[in-house]
Amino acid sequence: MKIYLPCWLVICVLLYGLALPAFAADDAEAGALPTIYPIAIFSFKERGAGVTDYGVKISDILTGLLSANPDLLLVDRVEMDKMLAELHLSAAGVGNPAEAVKVGQLTGARLIITGSVFTAGKSLYIIAKVIGTETTRVVAETARGAENEDIGNLTEKLAEQISQRIAKDVATLVPAVVQPRDAVANLNKKLGDAARPAVSISINERQIGQPTIDPAAQTEMEFYCKETGFTVVENSIGVKPVPIKIVGEGMSEFAARFGDLVSMRARLEVKAINPETDEVIAVDRQTVIVVDMTEQIAGKNALQQAAAMIAERMLPKLVAKPDEKK
Repeated sequence: MKIYLPCWLVICVLLYGLALPAFAADDAEAGALPTIYPIAIFSFKERGAGVTDYGVKISDILTGLLSANPDLLLVDRVEMDKMLAELHLSAAGVGNPAEAVKVGQLTGARLIITGSVFTAGKSLYIIAKVIGTETTRVVAETARGAENEDIGNLTEKLAEQISQRIAKDVATLVPAVVQPRDAVANLNKKLGDAARPAVSISINERQIGQPTIDPAAQTEMEFYCKETGFTVVENSIGVKPVPIKIVGEGMSEFAARFGDLVSMRARLEVKAINPETDEVIAVDRQTVIVVDMTEQIAGKNALQQAAAMIAERMLPKLVAKPDEKK
């Protein structure tokens, strides 16, 4: 006997599986939850006559199907309206991958679903685009029916196609999560046997509206420096100046709320300076959004991730090249 699953259940199961590639073995042993991908669904653009109000209906149906799974985070419509106003962007413009990046930065959404609906001849078409906000990669699916076909049935068909396509192409749409131990190993390989200078690290951090408990970005930068062989010196009075000073400013602020979870946006700016000449050896910056249970944890994690990304790019610029060794 064949068993038929409801469309919404198929979608939820497949999309929940998107989190599994980012589920590290160490985290699994510790009983941690898999990574969750926030999704923003925008109204589909109506093209031509005969499809009035279809765009909103399509997005509402898709939202209902996906929100049936409590492990999926859908960006609230009110928050999206605020975000679009901040960007001075219409919902129709979200289909541009460049604009999708801005949407992801503001809302924390890692995937955006948008598209268009129109009639051609005696057929009704719904074309959906799924955009990765970090990779700007786009995949598309099309549902076709009779001109007078029920829009709900056609949207359910499209939803199944979307879920299957995302499950298939998640590695293309969303960048793989690199664990710290792997990032350190890759960085050590890139540094090779180059001499690592001593460094001091001073990064000021603040979380808007919340007290700063401890320096997440500075701690992460110190971790990467120590793990890759740099000598880290404390910034104390009377200590002999080190060859390189790493200084920076970091801040985190509330971005959006998803039920019991919140997303925090953090920006970190870092410079590496030669204290003897005041020469700026390297400069970098990074913006990150993280979703977690509390603002404090999400903000700290966002600053931590930003520091890790900057360390991976900056530290290779601080070591002596082979022909510069004495």
